[in-house]
Amino acid sequence: MKKVLLMAALLFAPLVSMAVEYKEGVHYTVISEGPGSAKPEVTEFFSFFCPHCYNFSKTVLPKIAEKLPEGVTFNQSHVDFIGREMGQEMSRAFAVARQLNVEEKMDAALFEAIHAKKEHFTSRDDIRALFVANGVEGKAFDAAANSFMVNAQMSKMKRDTENAKISGVPSLVVNGKYRVETGAIKSYDELLDIAFYLATNKP
Repeated sequence: MKKVLLMAALLFAPLVSMAVEYKEGVHYTVISEGPGSAKPEVTEFFSFFCPHCYNFSKTVLPKIAEKLPEGVTFNQSHVDFIGREMGQEMSRAFAVARQLNVEEKMDAALFEAIHAKKEHFTSRDDIRALFVANGVEGKAFDAAANSFMVNAQMSKMKRDTENAKISGVPSLVVNGKYRVETGAIKSYDELLDIAFYLATNKP
């Protein structure tokens, strides 16, 4: 019996010694010295114009939905620094979709239009036409696009982007306090491991 226990200990010992230690300045950066969000959360900063974000939406977001730790929420924030003047309009589209509760349909439609169908958006009217083509009434889009709630959400996303010093996407910020660094990771799975670690632990 003692030999069995000893063998088990030896088998598990390497696993313990190989446990990953995530380090500040290597795997993540502290972007706020405050206490962070009241509840644990992971926020993806992205752009509809970003091809990597398009791939992320198809391959990683399903994993986040499946593996998100209990008690941790997942949010998204659209950046407006890609796409020149249309970057801001895409942030508006993102906010409008949430205001009208059609985000799942419209996020996919916007990504597909830009990256799969190679459509070129040059104005808000082009975005409006895509919403209408996906069952949203034009009047509803117009009302939401000019609403206080949408403008407020756009302002918050821009402020959060600046506060987190986001310069590339997709990027993950945890608890409003930690930005996951991609330079030291080898896969999206590792990116999620770091994000979930930060969300459920206090480094």
